[in-house]
Amino acid sequence: MASTAHPVLVRLGLANNPRICAPGTANSVTSDNPATGEPIAAVRLESRADYESAMARAVKAQASWRQLPAPKRGEIVRRMGNAFRDQKDALGELVSLEMGKIKAEGLGEVQESVDIADFSVGLARQLYGLSMHSERPGHRMYEQWHPLGVIGCITAFNFPNAVWAWNAMVAAVCGDACIWKPSLITPLTAIATSEICWKVLREQEVWRPEGIDPADIFPLIIGTDAEVGETMIADRRLPLISATGSCRMGRRVGEVVAKRLGRCLLELGGNNAIIVMDDADMELVARAVLFGSVGTAGQRCTTTRRLLVHEKVVDALCERLAKAYKSVPIGDPLAAGTLMGPLVNTQAVDNMRHACAEADKEGCTLLAGGVAGIDRMKGKPGNFVEPTLYRVPKGCRPRICCEETFAPILYVYSVSSLDEAIEIQNSVDQGLSSAIFTLNMRTAERFLSTEGSDCGIANVNIGTSGAEIGGAFGGEKDTGGGRESGSDSWKQYMRRQTCTINWSKELPLAQGIKFEA
Repeated sequence: MASTAHPVLVRLGLANNPRICAPGTANSVTSDNPATGEPIAAVRLESRADYESAMARAVKAQASWRQLPAPKRGEIVRRMGNAFRDQKDALGELVSLEMGKIKAEGLGEVQESVDIADFSVGLARQLYGLSMHSERPGHRMYEQWHPLGVIGCITAFNFPNAVWAWNAMVAAVCGDACIWKPSLITPLTAIATSEICWKVLREQEVWRPEGIDPADIFPLIIGTDAEVGETMIADRRLPLISATGSCRMGRRVGEVVAKRLGRCLLELGGNNAIIVMDDADMELVARAVLFGSVGTAGQRCTTTRRLLVHEKVVDALCERLAKAYKSVPIGDPLAAGTLMGPLVNTQAVDNMRHACAEADKEGCTLLAGGVAGIDRMKGKPGNFVEPTLYRVPKGCRPRICCEETFAPILYVYSVSSLDEAIEIQNSVDQGLSSAIFTLNMRTAERFLSTEGSDCGIANVNIGTSGAEIGGAFGGEKDTGGGRESGSDSWKQYMRRQTCTINWSKELPLAQGIKFEA
């Protein structure tokens, strides 16, 4: 790469990385700064042949890696977590530079990688199986868990570091290799993340396999969907594909993987709602809604997109939110004081414009932002928009409100009861995150009961965004049903085996069956 490399790439040791090249290089993809529209650098695209080579190396490396005791694997993951700590500031800045989220969120994303590494270190000593009582005398029965193999990981642009770590750190302690296809919008973060881990793998003394590059347990393949993506999801050597992205993408991945009877871990779209009852703490509500709907410029799968407010307090809350929306500092995501950076590219701006135009057509009342807000930001370099707030007419169900637009648009509904709010919340196709604000215990418990939220995440008196790595992350319906990160999600990356040992001198059959010649 040319000596004019961006300073953050230099800090991360990527100035001369062979994958990175000058913008305009043949057979490459350019990573643009969404705050300026200017190119940061380009990355060489890899072919199907490159994928096949990386996959063969990963299979070979995993055969050795799975033989290493899990606590030893955990020790290596611990060192990778520490390496992320050491590079947190530079890597977080690169996330912000390439994706557009403010630096506090970029740093927070890298902290997620640190946290999941820490979680996985402990998990390395807790890959427990159950022991069961056999119905046959003189028999012992138990289950154990084995590594699944090489895992395929496909990630989206909005969390270009953390989502890979959620999968790779857990998969690694489980004994798996993990081949990664990142978004072509944020390839530089993927390269930086991988290089940090590869350095640890190559320098540590815990695992030195003969004839194997230790970095091959985490191969990175940067290629198009047609050249690499389709090959990857059809590859029978990948027993599990973890894919994060749109519902459309998830349907394609699910279809192809299901045809070969593989497993999918899908983290797809969300159309998340917060219910606000008339007894809610409005200070908490205002803060939670603002971050949930405006944070990351609305480009989180857990972004708050619908607000279902009791009719007694909806007018006052709308007035408060409209004032807050109009005062959000918008600008350079790396500048101090900025709360909302740009959308990731011009296509995202066009999608937001279309959604706002549809909301206008369907009778929603604009309280802040909208098409006019997008136009007001036109003179500013980059993909900036204004956060947008709409009031939905009472009793109406606009079609556009049921769709996920990856942008800072919030639709406010007026509801008369908890039952009405829950019905509207659950009426969309996605089922990722949900929340309610209330000080009534019975209301909260109803929301959390089987007749309440149908989402994979249900919160009380906190917003829809900001999940901790200790809990399993994922959702239902069109969100895909996958679970990754904490809790017992490690089971996704292993295969269960039931074992029975006969230590008697007899051979009784189960269910009392007699079978004698």
